[in-house]
Amino acid sequence: MSSVERTWLGFESETAPRYRFGSYAHQGVYHHLEGTRPKVAFIATHHVVDFTDHYMAAPLAQRGFGFLGWNTRYRGEGAYFKLEHALVDVGLGVKWLREVAGVDTVVLLGNSGGGSLMATYQAQASNPETLGSSAVGDLSPGDFYVSVNSHQGRPDVLTAWMDPAVVDENDLLATDPSLDMFDPDHGPPYSEEFIARYRDAQRDRNDRITAWARDELARLREIGISDRMFLVNRLWADLRFLDLSIDPSDRRRGCYWGEPKAANYGSFGIATSCTLRSWLSMWSLETAQCRGGAHLRNIEVPSLVLQSTGDQGVFPSDARAIFEGLGATDKTFELVRGAHYFEGDDSAMNAVIELIAAWTTTHTI
Repeated sequence: MSSVERTWLGFESETAPRYRFGSYAHQGVYHHLEGTRPKVAFIATHHVVDFTDHYMAAPLAQRGFGFLGWNTRYRGEGAYFKLEHALVDVGLGVKWLREVAGVDTVVLLGNSGGGSLMATYQAQASNPETLGSSAVGDLSPGDFYVSVNSHQGRPDVLTAWMDPAVVDENDLLATDPSLDMFDPDHGPPYSEEFIARYRDAQRDRNDRITAWARDELARLREIGISDRMFLVNRLWADLRFLDLSIDPSDRRRGCYWGEPKAANYGSFGIATSCTLRSWLSMWSLETAQCRGGAHLRNIEVPSLVLQSTGDQGVFPSDARAIFEGLGATDKTFELVRGAHYFEGDDSAMNAVIELIAAWTTTHTI
């Protein structure tokens, strides 16, 4: 079998010059079979996670495709995220594939949290009025869209996971006992009444943080301060972590970080550290635009939606909502075996790679 060649990319742009210490804001790795110049290539990008050596890169390259593992300028720096700049970053990766790598067909691969980012990118590239912002500029749309274990949006997944029992954002232990999912008197299993009240309270908590962030930004602006950091605690409390009858699948009890109660009181989470502006741009249900569900209708290119049934944080209902929201008439939905990143199950991973490769090949013949 031919070896996979990895080409490191790094360059600056008008919106992101080279850092003073020498690194570039725009970075990624292009994977392809040695000695080949693929005409079909995937690009995978996440809001803040480093996707340069994405787990699908080498397997898809071994099947003759190009694969650009591409980052936004916010890799590892989610507290400072700005959606418009992230879309510019994705656009530069797509442009490089077309103009430098010589790719004819670009497949946008939305994986995990990157699903909503790539969906938003495709919507904006297809319809520049999507975000109503001139800061993005002209973007080249992808030819296909593939979603693998994708969240519907950053605000959506955060709200579904956050603990609504919190009554004081500055006190880790201050709670409303009537909304405590870990109280055995409430479940699991949880009643329909508790579930409905719990979900409403989760949305209320997100809205309260948004209202505070907006007011705090206005207060600071009056004295010439542009932003500030703050913490968001207790972010591992989705009822589905403990009650497997809600959104049923083949998943195991628990969350990505193990036991949900321990994780919920831990010091990690997808939005633990924020600035006021990054909350409003990425996490707020009211103001954030990086919500794939809101833009899916503008995705009209052939689309493939895959969801693994062992995923502990993205669920069948998420994938079905993505599939149903797509504007494409040529779209395919598949439930597949495996965990979120297919970790620990090589056969499940290989099956998914073969499925993606076959679907892409069929659509490019």
